[in-house]
Amino acid sequence: MISEMKKIRKTGRGTARRLGSGFALALSCLASGTLAIADEPTELKFGGSATWLGQVPIMVAIDNGYFEEEGIKVEFVPIGSSYDRLSALTSGSIDFSNLGRVAVISEMARGNDAFYNVANVDDSPGNEGCWARPGVETIADMRGRKVAANSSAEITMTLLLATEDMTQSDVELFNIGGTEMAPALARGDVDVACIWQPLLDGLKAAVPDGRLIGTDKDTSFYDEFGTMAAPDIVIMSRALVNDSPEIANKVIKALFKGADFANNNPEEAAQVVSHYFNKDAADLIDSIDKFMYFGGADWEAHIELHSGQMQALANLLYDLGKIGAKPDVTEWTNTDFITD
Repeated sequence: MISEMKKIRKTGRGTARRLGSGFALALSCLASGTLAIADEPTELKFGGSATWLGQVPIMVAIDNGYFEEEGIKVEFVPIGSSYDRLSALTSGSIDFSNLGRVAVISEMARGNDAFYNVANVDDSPGNEGCWARPGVETIADMRGRKVAANSSAEITMTLLLATEDMTQSDVELFNIGGTEMAPALARGDVDVACIWQPLLDGLKAAVPDGRLIGTDKDTSFYDEFGTMAAPDIVIMSRALVNDSPEIANKVIKALFKGADFANNNPEEAAQVVSHYFNKDAADLIDSIDKFMYFGGADWEAHIELHSGQMQALANLLYDLGKIGAKPDVTEWTNTDFITD
């Protein structure tokens, strides 16, 4: 009887140990599951263009895994127009973008407060210009001619005209898509086309006997700020910045790292991003090497410069009647969340 009781107590202790082990295992699995959820990357969407080399820092940051290093998974959403990118961000379809500041300022003038200006990672004076058919040799020769331009290139064209005391009213302006300009120029539908790289090279190939009559480096904005006429600006959802500043900071950290890589390794950067542009890396190297990309070095002074340039551009757009109000761009600029 005593031996039977010992057996029961022994069995009970074994059962208790098994139950205890099972409970510990369950707790361990639960903890592992919680940890796995915590380790899931934050998923964000970036709206960008695959026709403008200014997007290279973001593309590099995606493909080289710089966002993943920060615990962020970024999806590149191709959206050709800056206005469409801003609309997508306003609706919540994307979380951040790198786009032309003409569209940004236009939305500021409308009171759109869905975004912040947070950084500038590309600015390449000389990479936006006007290519003319034979017979148009100078800016002055544009008077009375048919000219194609849009977005930032329209600002470059306007500032180039101003160097000859001309305005948009002195030309017949056609606002057509960037990819449509080369065939239009080749057919003679327009006499001059103003666009950015790499589409500018497409104009040269379409009309090889034409002439580059001016670039954004020939404008008053370049003289004053050393920038393009209307450089890109990185914008980010206000909700993301306000609700998750630490995530927003990690995004900027990855962007800066992408810019530094492109500056230091243009040939490798060309290989990394070539699939976005559907071009061989060899066809992109020279253009990328001519671009200016900006990482974390002196970023505070850099964004201050660009805020000043944006205000000057906003004033110009208002004077041209392109926007109905003159916004204070500093009300949309926020870099408080960026830490070293």
